[in-house]
Amino acid sequence: MHASVHSESPMPSSTHKPIDAGNSNTSGDAGHGDSDRVADSRSINRQILALALPTFGQLIAEPTFILIDTAIVGHIGDAALAGLSIGSTIILTAVGLCIFLAYSTTAQVAHLLGAGRRREGLQAGIDGLWLALGIGVILAIGLFAGAEPLCRALGGQGAVLEQAVTYTRAIVLGAPGMLLAYAANGIFRGLQKVRITLIAAVSGAILNTVLEVLFVIVFGRGIAGSGAATMIAQWYMGLFLVVPAILWAQADGASLRPRLAGIAAAGGDGLPLFIRTLAIRAAMVVTVASAARMGTSVLAGFQAVNSSWNFAMNMLDSVGIAGQTLVATALGAGNASQARRLTKATGRAGLATGALIGLAFAVIGLFAGHFFSPTPHIQMLIAAGMVTMGVFFPLQGWMMAIDGILIGSRDYRYLAATCTVTAVTYIAVIMVLADAVTPWLGSDLMRTVVLWVVFNVVLMGGRGLFNGLRVRGDRWMR
Repeated sequence: MHASVHSESPMPSSTHKPIDAGNSNTSGDAGHGDSDRVADSRSINRQILALALPTFGQLIAEPTFILIDTAIVGHIGDAALAGLSIGSTIILTAVGLCIFLAYSTTAQVAHLLGAGRRREGLQAGIDGLWLALGIGVILAIGLFAGAEPLCRALGGQGAVLEQAVTYTRAIVLGAPGMLLAYAANGIFRGLQKVRITLIAAVSGAILNTVLEVLFVIVFGRGIAGSGAATMIAQWYMGLFLVVPAILWAQADGASLRPRLAGIAAAGGDGLPLFIRTLAIRAAMVVTVASAARMGTSVLAGFQAVNSSWNFAMNMLDSVGIAGQTLVATALGAGNASQARRLTKATGRAGLATGALIGLAFAVIGLFAGHFFSPTPHIQMLIAAGMVTMGVFFPLQGWMMAIDGILIGSRDYRYLAATCTVTAVTYIAVIMVLADAVTPWLGSDLMRTVVLWVVFNVVLMGGRGLFNGLRVRGDRWMR
């Protein structure tokens, strides 16, 4: 693997290729042109698949850790499980807001790699690692110190509060390791060497499971043992990816010292992506609150559908990340025509993936309620929500694919602005729905269906509309 990194002869750092907005296939007869286009399309699809599959495995690492924690802690007692719910919400939210570390590093490394500026690309990756370490340390200290008020704000009381604080303070110590893993993932995605990220995710999940059993069941350390096991697994993943990234960077002449200018540049790239993610998270929080205002049954059904949807969305996100990597490399090489071909292929892949997942989501949804609730009424609401969501998965797949393309082109400010506008609009609409329209909806079934329709049409549809309008022009490639 190490040798393959140096199989290309790097171009001088001053080399810049002009953007070629024309059609690169100007020779040959029409028959050969059609054959070449088919072959090129198949090649692109193989590239997307080769990047998307390992990326999906990496994306579900943190949710998998929490799932393992839940399965083990569930055997301790109800208070421990409730405490885990509060603590995991805190860490997933905090870490989720830092996903920009992976996205911005991917785009930066891939752009510079495409331009033949490998050393500068890896140097940008090192800067991203230092930024991730700094944010991770601040996050760990802040959440450790503020664990009790945060857990209390989320409803923790008595024994549940004690369990939640214990779990939070144990697991947040692994935040620097997890954020280092995010930034290192960005480096390897930019290099299109994503198998190592899948190995890290799978081995991290196995280590977490083994440590969970040892600490919780064998040594009887309770929820503190659960948090400590996940913390160790997070640091393991971070170091597993950071060490080879550092070795590769050193081999290409990149400096390992923290460079304030480079770290500031990485932070500047990440800020708009942070705003984008924050807007989306705010919209999701308001959606949960709106479901709660519609009644306990609607909220219970919503939670089951939302949990299932969050897992499925990682599949769609993996397609977008694959497109992000490929388009960033093409634009770095100045090949706009290839970037357009990749954009169309990634959009089609997202649409097709969304259609397949949507069909499976809807069919499984008809029976999934039995796994979430013994109550027939809740089971019906879960089925209605999953079928409704399944109808819109093709839209979501296409939107997420184009989202990845725009991140790959580093069109961060546009994404931040449009996601904020869409989220604000959606929040206004969903609040009116929850407060004014809900009393006129005669049943929980109608409320559930309307909630998910508005979610998809306004929030997902709005993001898709803005993304589609952007890629119709050329400004996103500049």
